[in-house]
Amino acid sequence: MADAKVIPFDDDRSRGAAAKGAARRGRGPGSGGRRKGEPVAVREVRPLQQPPSESAPEEPREPSQGGGWERKIAGGLAFLRRRITGDYDVDEFGYDEELTDQVLMSLLRPIAEKYFRVDVKGIENIPSEGGALIVSNHSGTLPLDGLMMQVAVHDNHPANRHLRLLAADLVFMLPVVNELARKAGHTLACAEDAQRLLESGELVGVMPEGFKGVGKPFSERYKLQRFGRGGFVSTALRAGTPIVPCSIVGAEEIYPMVGNAKTLARLLGFPYFPITPTFPWLGPLGAVPLPTKWTIQFGEPIPTDGYPPEAAEDPMLMFNLTDQVREQIQHTLYKLLVQRRSVFF
Repeated sequence: MADAKVIPFDDDRSRGAAAKGAARRGRGPGSGGRRKGEPVAVREVRPLQQPPSESAPEEPREPSQGGGWERKIAGGLAFLRRRITGDYDVDEFGYDEELTDQVLMSLLRPIAEKYFRVDVKGIENIPSEGGALIVSNHSGTLPLDGLMMQVAVHDNHPANRHLRLLAADLVFMLPVVNELARKAGHTLACAEDAQRLLESGELVGVMPEGFKGVGKPFSERYKLQRFGRGGFVSTALRAGTPIVPCSIVGAEEIYPMVGNAKTLARLLGFPYFPITPTFPWLGPLGAVPLPTKWTIQFGEPIPTDGYPPEAAEDPMLMFNLTDQVREQIQHTLYKLLVQRRSVFF
């Protein structure tokens, strides 16, 4: 046996080295003869406790998913608790940012993304901070275009900015609509409120056509109506904020207005009573809008901070700026209509 221990095998040195490693770890037959105080055995055992590396990345995924759902449930419960206890903030106009983010946007977002499939362009023309006035065309029989523009700005802007719309007084005369409009950040279309919002750094949206635009017949679709006396330009000049033109294509066809029951409209106190191919013939189903394909494009901003303070009282300047904004919106509408393949696709 002694001769067998000293026979060298030059081509199997690695095997001899492995045998020596096993002996040092106490696993070979000669482990009983290991000298005392040798710490190699303790240091060499630790690497053997490591699990296979393939299963390591998968283990933390399950807890993270469960934690995500737990956070959502906890956040929802906390939101309900604040609603019940009244522990939430609203500004001087009644705007509830938390309710808008958590509820109203969540309800409007599927309509914008799945139903109307809104395509947003030129979002980089909206400033990331500070006040700005977005001026848009108005159409669609029912003012859904303003809500879709609000979702488009919030979900596509890098800063997730909120758009504060200036609405007609009729909106704030309806019981339920009045409360929802206030909570969503909308306010009465008056120069005083608009200027206060702009000077406080808010993003304000206005549709100067008013009821003339949203209630025009289908035969005049995408033809801008009169923009009033240019009050929005005067407000922007006083606040020194830029004007961002906005063109919306797709809203004109959601309720093709082929008639107007003026007598019924006067009895109900409405500016018009629309007659469409589906309303009132189909009853409540006639109130469902057609699933048209929308495009919302924001144009290059028009600066107003370079004018003197007295410029807001110059009627000629207001007329020129109003006409410039209107022409830019109309030109973009025509361009988008030429590029559009279909009303629904």
